[in-house]
Amino acid sequence: MTNTRSGWTGLVPVDDTALAVTDTGGSGIPVVYLNGQFGVQWQWRRVITELGTRWRHITYDERARGRSKGSADYSFAAAVRDVDAVLAARGVSRALLVGWSYGAYVAAHWASRNPDRTLGAVLVDGAFPYDWLDEAMEQRIRKLFRRMGWFWPLLRPLRLAPRMTAEQQANSNIEIGVISRERELGPVLDDIAVPTRYVVASGTSFGSRGDEQERIRTSLDAVTARNPDIRVSAKVASNHGAILRKDFRAIAEAVREVATLDRTGH
Repeated sequence: MTNTRSGWTGLVPVDDTALAVTDTGGSGIPVVYLNGQFGVQWQWRRVITELGTRWRHITYDERARGRSKGSADYSFAAAVRDVDAVLAARGVSRALLVGWSYGAYVAAHWASRNPDRTLGAVLVDGAFPYDWLDEAMEQRIRKLFRRMGWFWPLLRPLRLAPRMTAEQQANSNIEIGVISRERELGPVLDDIAVPTRYVVASGTSFGSRGDEQERIRTSLDAVTARNPDIRVSAKVASNHGAILRKDFRAIAEAVREVATLDRTGH
């Protein structure tokens, strides 16, 4: 890997867009943070502060999120490719990935495909192989995003909402439902060959009903039984939406654990 002594913030061109990237620089282990589906890079600030300056922290906004530019392609495949673009632009050959929610799926896929370039992965309340998407759920998702359509323009000037249409947001959410299916995600997780730790939230959050999310999380039992490289580092009290804010210490501890395993073997 190439060490960057000083920090850097700027735009990384990729395909038809440009991604807003922040790299703290330094000679520490590079940690790449992958946001939630409509999240932004500043949401990782507590985790980064907790880990401190001995690490090299690389954050970025996905397409049309935060300060990144818009695109004609908001697919999951593009999100995985963008990891390569960011690492190449920053001269990093091997990194530790930390992904929350949607970002956990991106991290799992990238780690599965690039074992020689991955120090390890921390998956924060995401990448659960569970068949939660059916026709009724798809309609519910589309209805939810149509209903919220009036609200997003108010938040966009503050960079708190993606510059995507309601239909594009719904399609992205539905696509992750397909990717989440056990027959799709299960083999990806089985192929991971680097130290991987989950930090799992509790309870419900925006858009969920009853015990939906807890039932989804139970799918991890079969994953950890099949793959010894994957373990649950912590089950925390906060819900899906609050986990980066309230349980940043547990996430930072999982990062330290994975880094130690990479050095000592697992």
